[in-house]
Amino acid sequence: MRALVIGASGGIGSAVCEQLQSDGWDVTGLSRSVDGFDVGRAETVDRCLDAIAGPFDLIFVAVGILAPVGGAPEKALGAVDAETMARVFAVNTIGPALILRHAARLLPKDRRGVVATLSARVGSIGDNQIGGWYSYRASKAALNQIVHGAAIELGRSHKQSICVALHPGTVATSFTSDYAGRHKTVPATEAARNLLGVIEGLTPEQSGGFYDYAGKEIVW
Repeated sequence: MRALVIGASGGIGSAVCEQLQSDGWDVTGLSRSVDGFDVGRAETVDRCLDAIAGPFDLIFVAVGILAPVGGAPEKALGAVDAETMARVFAVNTIGPALILRHAARLLPKDRRGVVATLSARVGSIGDNQIGGWYSYRASKAALNQIVHGAAIELGRSHKQSICVALHPGTVATSFTSDYAGRHKTVPATEAARNLLGVIEGLTPEQSGGFYDYAGKEIVW
């Protein structure tokens, strides 16, 4: 079994790589820090992915930011800044979309293949009861739409493909350290096991869905 993990040096991405390798998978990892894989630059995404030969049984996309370096998620509309919002969308929404452009070539056509992209429950419009975090919420909601559309398109040519958005829970990484608050956190290793367990149990009929770390569907 072969896996491609994008964002392989991050907290969740590295834990997913380690878990897959311990399970006997052949894992290819890409990250900005190691490979110069910058999802904010289309030419970089294309160059790195064009150099890789599939097929992969799993493509796991673990890229994302809460806010640009030195910034923070907005608590109110008055804090919305155009450049900040554009950067969050570039990484959280446009970046994964650029990766998904390569999915059809990198997935197998004759067997099951999964594309799993990290989203977040706060990207759910139906679940939003407190407002705030405008850029992050909106970028993840837009990502969910892209994943859903990609699942429909991939399903036409790759009948056994599964393309989903996943919420990992609040994971104890540098990504969440300043914002976890009263939320229960789990170690990245546990989050990786949870997510891979969900992926293992998914069927093509569930492609295009939005699921949490326990495999429960999240409202759009």
